[in-house]
Amino acid sequence: MTHFGIISPPVSGHIHPFSALGRELVARGHRVTYFQIPDLEEKVRSEGLDFWPIGWSDFPPRSLPRWLDQLGQLKGLAAVRFTIGAVARTSAMVCRDAPAAIRDAGVEALLVDQMEPAGGAVAEHLRLPFVTVCNALSMNRDLVAPPPFTPWAYRDTWWGRLRNRAGYAASDWLTGPIAKAVASFRAKWGLPALGSPDDSFSKLAQISQMPREFDFPRAALPGCFHYVGPLRRTRPHPVSFCWDRLDGRPIVFASLGTLQNNREPIFRCFAEACQGLHVQLVISHGGGLGEREAARLPGKPLVVSYAPQRELLARAVLTITHGGLNTVLDSLTHGIPVVTVPITFEQPAISRRVEWTRSGRSIAFSKLDVSRLARIVSEVLDGPAYRTGAGRISEAIRQAGGVNRAADVIEAAIA
Repeated sequence: MTHFGIISPPVSGHIHPFSALGRELVARGHRVTYFQIPDLEEKVRSEGLDFWPIGWSDFPPRSLPRWLDQLGQLKGLAAVRFTIGAVARTSAMVCRDAPAAIRDAGVEALLVDQMEPAGGAVAEHLRLPFVTVCNALSMNRDLVAPPPFTPWAYRDTWWGRLRNRAGYAASDWLTGPIAKAVASFRAKWGLPALGSPDDSFSKLAQISQMPREFDFPRAALPGCFHYVGPLRRTRPHPVSFCWDRLDGRPIVFASLGTLQNNREPIFRCFAEACQGLHVQLVISHGGGLGEREAARLPGKPLVVSYAPQRELLARAVLTITHGGLNTVLDSLTHGIPVVTVPITFEQPAISRRVEWTRSGRSIAFSKLDVSRLARIVSEVLDGPAYRTGAGRISEAIRQAGGVNRAADVIEAAIA
């Protein structure tokens, strides 16, 4: 039995897949402890994992909701800059607080989110083996693949590679505060300086929760990189849902995830676009709407704070989403096409992959309006090519192995 520790960003989109992976390892006889800020203790323990708080001074109780509320008001580059500042602060906290906590907990190996560069530095400092897990788009650099925070299409041409090189340089400039925070601790610990972000990833194993078929072609991935598909496992406490309110019409599921959900105008646009179609719109707003706002949405959609997403998608015909990776993968797992309205972060890049695989369509946030959305939703619903594309990704996900294969890779790497 191995005692694994998990280090990740403090957001649901990273915690949920990591928790599924953790439960799989626990089921195999291992122990798993999540190292996170105090606000997330209840959430982590509800996922069936041990919890060890870090960051009390930087992130006292009830500080996370305020941070998420600020982020929810932003979009585009403003959201990215805000997040980079927060990540730099979090990374410094992890470097400062995690080593002692990991020693005290008796952890023997680490599972590190690729979006938290402090994790690899802490593992090197403690001389612990670690595995990198890509819960978002892979950040591995490859000149044939656009950087993950750009809306660029795949172009394997000389100008495409030149564009990508410039994009990675811009990314280094934007994320400079994060690199600087981690570099100061690496120097303090006597660790070598990093030549690029890729140097912070595990040399034992790197795991992506995408299937290979959903990614752009790549030429420079390391041999220890594994596409395993979505990291999912039955949750200890299922989300309740009013199944009796489904009226038999084809279901269109709509969600803006957990970070960008405080956007009533977007939900209203979704509702107006679907009210003339023979579908039942089900909106999961993740706490982003008040009761009065939800009741006033046109077309009388079924609106809930949270829904059992995977179970509901098994009955759906289409998903409308911001393009978050978890929602997109859950939809494609069931062969359900998606229409994305990317707002920020890697959502535009995920939307490009949706279009690349012909598993759905995308609308730029700046061009979103009711008539355009209604037209594209109708095209995707009526176009068999999109369901065929989504079906191809569904089969790729089925063969990728998911959380079981990820656990196999981890056990083999650590052994």
